[in-house]
Amino acid sequence: MTDPSHMITPTITLAVFGYFGRNFLEKVAKTVQSEFHFPVRIVESHVDLSDFFDPSRRQYNGNKLLKSVSTLSIRDKGKTLGLFDVDLYIPILTYIFGQAILSGDTGIASTYRLSNEHYGLPPDEELLLQRFTKVVIHELGHAFGLIHCTTPTCVMRSSTYVEDIDQKGLRFCHQCRESLNTDPPAGFKAGN
Repeated sequence: MTDPSHMITPTITLAVFGYFGRNFLEKVAKTVQSEFHFPVRIVESHVDLSDFFDPSRRQYNGNKLLKSVSTLSIRDKGKTLGLFDVDLYIPILTYIFGQAILSGDTGIASTYRLSNEHYGLPPDEELLLQRFTKVVIHELGHAFGLIHCTTPTCVMRSSTYVEDIDQKGLRFCHQCRESLNTDPPAGFKAGN
């Protein structure tokens, strides 16, 4: 039997690359902490994004950015999610909103394709906040071992288009919540 006093309560680190309003980030962090029941910290980070830019696609390679975030010295025994505002892709997809290493400790998310302005619509900061928070929680869900869910309102449902993100909720469905609470990563204590 594992001694509970030796279990580590993970910290979720939101590593910020680029400019995000402090209020915006604090709202994302508050919702993430509420959903995972782990402490969330926000740290400023820097990387030369030109190293990840593909001029033929005019996008940034998500696989390479993910690998770079996984080598950051700010990482600890928890999960780290890099926050960006650039157009991400992986070789097999036209674009991505984010990605994470399944049951790993790293992920990335971007606001780039989440703003209304990207689709020729009037700005809506609250909608951008909701969309981005869903992407962040979704990618952290993968890092905590959750796979895509078929429940329409679950935050773990796959999202190919921004409309898919709008249709799902900010929370885990009952089944994903149960998986998250009963199958924590080794050495981690599940929240209640």
